[in-house]
Amino acid sequence: MKKHIFTLILVLIAFAGFSQGRMGDRREQVKSLKVAFITNQLALTPDESAKFWPVYNAYEERQHELRRIRVADFLKNRDDDAINKMTDKEALTVLSQMEKSEEELYELRKKFLVNLKAVLPPVKIIKLRRAEEDFNRDLLRQYRQKKR
Repeated sequence: MKKHIFTLILVLIAFAGFSQGRMGDRREQVKSLKVAFITNQLALTPDESAKFWPVYNAYEERQHELRRIRVADFLKNRDDDAINKMTDKEALTVLSQMEKSEEELYELRKKFLVNLKAVLPPVKIIKLRRAEEDFNRDLLRQYRQKKR
């Protein structure tokens, strides 16, 4: 019960901060809240935390970069006009890029899990996945409520 209250407080603080500051500031605020949320949900010890966060941050940074590239590629070929004017050769190139991007994300996730096994017990690795999903779901819910 205390975890849920703590989580709710963190998310509310995040959205209070969203009303102020720039996008970069907001991103840092969300990142700080995510760190606190995950640390709490996983009940990381100081030793685990010192080993875990460098691994997690490197993974998140690379994943963000891969997704940013993927979105940029998608936006180039987004409209129907651009797609309709594509040759088969160009379309195959785009498909190849999409496959490569998906493979890179998959390989990154595999490497991340291998690295996590060296710093966290298996149960905490499973809890991490759930904590990430819960954080994202709560963040999205708060965002939607704020929009109304």
